Amino acid sequence: MIDSVELQVLAGALRAICEEMGAVLIRSAHSANIKERRDASTALFDVSGEMVMQAEHIPVHLGAMPAAVATILGEQQAPGRAWILNDPYRGGTHLPDITVITPVFAGRPAARAGRRGGRAGGADDRDSGQLIGFAANRAHHADVGGPTPGSMPADSRTLADEGVVIEPRVLDQDAISELSRQMRQPDQRRADLRAQLAAGRAGARRLQELHERVGHDRLQDAFTEVLDYAERRTRACLRELEDGRRTARDVLEAREGDLEIVLAATVTGERVTLDFTGTAAQHEGNLNCPLAVTHSACYFAIRVLTDPDIPPSAGAYRPIEVIAPEGSLLNARFPAAVVGGNVETSSRVADVVLRAFGRAAGQGTMNNVVLGNENVVYYETIGGGQGACPDADGPSAVHVAMSNTLNTPVEALELEFPLRMVQYSLRRGSGGDGAHNGGDGVIRELEALAPLDYSLITERRRHPPPGAAGGLPGAPGRNLLDGEELPAKATGRLRPGQRLRIETPGGGGHGRPDPER
Repeated sequence: MIDSVELQVLAGALRAICEEMGAVLIRSAHSANIKERRDASTALFDVSGEMVMQAEHIPVHLGAMPAAVATILGEQQAPGRAWILNDPYRGGTHLPDITVITPVFAGRPAARAGRRGGRAGGADDRDSGQLIGFAANRAHHADVGGPTPGSMPADSRTLADEGVVIEPRVLDQDAISELSRQMRQPDQRRADLRAQLAAGRAGARRLQELHERVGHDRLQDAFTEVLDYAERRTRACLRELEDGRRTARDVLEAREGDLEIVLAATVTGERVTLDFTGTAAQHEGNLNCPLAVTHSACYFAIRVLTDPDIPPSAGAYRPIEVIAPEGSLLNARFPAAVVGGNVETSSRVADVVLRAFGRAAGQGTMNNVVLGNENVVYYETIGGGQGACPDADGPSAVHVAMSNTLNTPVEALELEFPLRMVQYSLRRGSGGDGAHNGGDGVIRELEALAPLDYSLITERRRHPPPGAAGGLPGAPGRNLLDGEELPAKATGRLRPGQRLRIETPGGGGHGRPDPER
């Protein structure tokens, strides 16, 4: 058995490995999307594919990554081998999110191979060559091919419209070259894939060092205890919620009209069931979700409702049951397009779960903006207002729910891309009024300096983020091209000198507004 002190020490060591993997990836990558916005995530898994620990990176990546690791468990593993995939129907989320998985084997890391043994209780040489876990990372690449620069078309109808589909395969230099040639800016794609390989190797090396230090049995016990501890903590938090059935619904703003998401959330003792029966069927656009993305959004929302200090591992998900009928918007069938589902539908799923438990909604969108041509591609998500809490105003100008990225600094943007930042400011007064006000959105206006295609995948343009307990909704967002309003999903071409302006939604307020405030 591992006592509580040692458990915290080992959990901290595992978390530090994940954080170091993320640092290696971010500092090695070439694209602004990874090195500046940090649109990447890292995690460690045991040999059965359970996520033991993750860094606090991008929620939509991390809750879905176990499905990616599950797809390669039956493959032949070997030291030095790594796997790559992005297929949303084989463990991916959407095509720009590429996952690299590195199996980790017992044995002294090269830098330590000359040292004899470890401290008492360390690894036995007989364990050398034994599979001890997996290091995984996922990064959003600025382009993965397809007809639209940035591989995030607002008008895609099938997966083939969204770029290169990578089924699980071995990642080596030949694979990197083959895949990069099918994508825009191949040198940058090649560099980012190598950065992902480096991050996996860094994680593997640190896990080997931990294995050498504490021994095989102790490390496996630590994996088990971290998972079980997270489960116990989550169950304890769920017991504090009132038993019963709660319902909520909301909509997505598809091109053809609104698509409804319906939820019945039932708390029974120390378990919760999230049933999306009644949700709209998958549609001919790209707001469809792979089931792994739906799971990810649900896990994030329950984490918000319980205790964010619970170790971020698969153990915390064990008391959560998610029901999403096959063929629905939240459990789409191949070959449905999914690029918007990963970013926008996931955000709405999190909103609906939180709304069922009486929370005000944040902006409910990532405000996806893609600008590019055959030679350069720029992608970003834009922050907005967070919903107010029962005891505090919502923060302004932050990435909410399933996104956790940074913005692209103006200096980096103008240095690397044919763009000029005209305005970047708070959208004052856009947060909903209440006893506590929702956070304000932002205004981000860009001027094109060269011909660029644009693709906008946004939400909360027709329907504002709702408040809670009598709080008022936040202001809906707006997309404008030279002052003319664009719809929530839009594509087109910018000429030099034209300006694209995004006004992001404010968060909903909480509690009835005080008229004297």
